[in-house]
Amino acid sequence: MPSGFFEGIEEIRFEGVDSDNPMAFRHYNPDEVVMGKRLEDHLRFAVAWWHSFAWEGGDPFGGPTFERPWHPQDDMGRARLKADIAFEMFELLGQPFFCWHDADIRPEQGNFADNLKTLEEITDYIGEKMQTSSTKLLWGTANMFSHRRWMSGASTNPDPDVFAFAAATVKSCLDATHKLGGENYVLWGGREGYETLLNTDLNTELDHMGRFLNMVVEYKHKIGFKGTILVEPKPQEPSKHQYDYDAATCVGFLRKYGLESEVKLNLEQGHAILAGHSFEHEIAVAAAEGMLGSIDMNRNDYQSGWDTDQFPNNTPEVALAYYYILKAGGFTTGGTNFDAKVRRQSLDAKDLVAAHIGGMDICARGLKAAAAMIEDGGLEDALSERYSGWNAPEAASMLNSSLEDISARVLQDNINPEPRSGRQEILENYVNRFV
Repeated sequence: MPSGFFEGIEEIRFEGVDSDNPMAFRHYNPDEVVMGKRLEDHLRFAVAWWHSFAWEGGDPFGGPTFERPWHPQDDMGRARLKADIAFEMFELLGQPFFCWHDADIRPEQGNFADNLKTLEEITDYIGEKMQTSSTKLLWGTANMFSHRRWMSGASTNPDPDVFAFAAATVKSCLDATHKLGGENYVLWGGREGYETLLNTDLNTELDHMGRFLNMVVEYKHKIGFKGTILVEPKPQEPSKHQYDYDAATCVGFLRKYGLESEVKLNLEQGHAILAGHSFEHEIAVAAAEGMLGSIDMNRNDYQSGWDTDQFPNNTPEVALAYYYILKAGGFTTGGTNFDAKVRRQSLDAKDLVAAHIGGMDICARGLKAAAAMIEDGGLEDALSERYSGWNAPEAASMLNSSLEDISARVLQDNINPEPRSGRQEILENYVNRFV
């Protein structure tokens, strides 16, 4: 029986760009074919269990504002109700995937044995619901940042008992993800960093984190998990400095500990902004290294200095993100997870559904713009022209030459280059033609 939480909200349908219905898709038609693939298969949308169902509407300055039927989230009966309502929303939106942390789907028990018991119980329940649903698990992960035991980190904690608790927790979550047919497993080091170097042995903590991640990969192969292991960059908040600062930092970390062929990146727009980057920069870096895995799609408030996790609403930003994703070949096991939450004043069930409608529409609009740019080829033509000088044999040979030989050539040929325009504004105007 339906819970009644979404009473009065009907299944969300595609009505096209002329529709003025706020509870309909205007741009996202899952069956529309773009570059030879259905939009649903390009975008691979996922609902984040934590922001959509576990978050209670608090912020750093105030407590919960939401009063959901499954609050307080302190027993298994309400955990099952939360799962019932989650699957009702998946059906309304036609969501192909969802994602979870262990702490989102089961109540905290205070000890590992009871956490394991309740995790197994709720994932059995979710598995039963998945048998009659088309929605699948994009990825699971462990929350190793909220409880006070994690205040000094998980795999990087100076206390070996916390490291052990973390290892047992990740094993249980990877087992649960495998059981539910998850296509990826994410490790997000929410407190894998430091507040001050005065009490931090940085080298030891990095070595422990590297060994921990290797153990995860070893266990993945032992149980036959075919999904992708992902790590998620984030520069700060809550730690002053986190070891997974940005995509480039994570690439270096993975190479240092021999994980570059085993682990890919789950990139978040909000985290890119906190690191001082654009989202397309992070995607391009990961793609260049063959480590692009999946994305968390959201946005930050550019007037706030923290991770506000709002639903996307900026088509040009989203279009550039998908441009680099499509250039890299698109998603394989990854997808577009809405690591986003409604505002704490948006109390109604309708607000929650409408937020996803808007996010899905913006992503569809952005991906179609990105595909149009790729098919037009204007940006690629501009790049080819800008770097065309390297096609000359004498230019290409420099990369296998020496400083002495190059210096002699400069003197012999009287090389004295004049600057050439980067044409940035022309290229920005080009992008705006498509969005």
